[in-house]
Amino acid sequence: MKHPSIQTIKLFIFSVSVLFAGVLFTPTQAVSQDMKVGFVEPRIILERMPEMRAVQQRLQNFADRKRTELIEAETNFQQQLQSYQERASVMSQTARTTEEERLAEVSAELQQLQATAEQELAQRRAELMSPILQQIQDAIDAVAGEKRLDIVLNTTTSTGDVIILYVSEEVRQQNDITEAVMARLEI
Repeated sequence: MKHPSIQTIKLFIFSVSVLFAGVLFTPTQAVSQDMKVGFVEPRIILERMPEMRAVQQRLQNFADRKRTELIEAETNFQQQLQSYQERASVMSQTARTTEEERLAEVSAELQQLQATAEQELAQRRAELMSPILQQIQDAIDAVAGEKRLDIVLNTTTSTGDVIILYVSEEVRQQNDITEAVMARLEI
């Protein structure tokens, strides 16, 4: 899974807010001397976690079941529609109207079934990812505490866009805690 959790995003927003608040209310020199900022790449950690293979497989199985249900419902609807079209010319106007209303309801139910399947998949993803994301967050918290960091920033957004545009090699070596977090997680 390549998407960071909402908690990670909230941490980033909070971190940036705290950083900007510190810049606004504290002289720049004092911020650079007193505040220790680290950064982490949760996407890399997620990709390397052994638990992710099982989560991805469970999500794929769930998605496949939902896809099968949707295909069956779509096939059933198409059969009903074809049957109606074949019989429409010999049906009374009242019967056609009644059948068209029924088919419209079936179509609406099919659309609702698709929307529900998407929601269930998102909910299932959140349920399966929550413990893993909590493990990562706990490891980040522990490493940040050990290194006495005031703020830990995520290096990328959930879509993979880079947030931290430049870090010198020296600062990267001192403040990138990704490897330390993975070590804590025994990855």
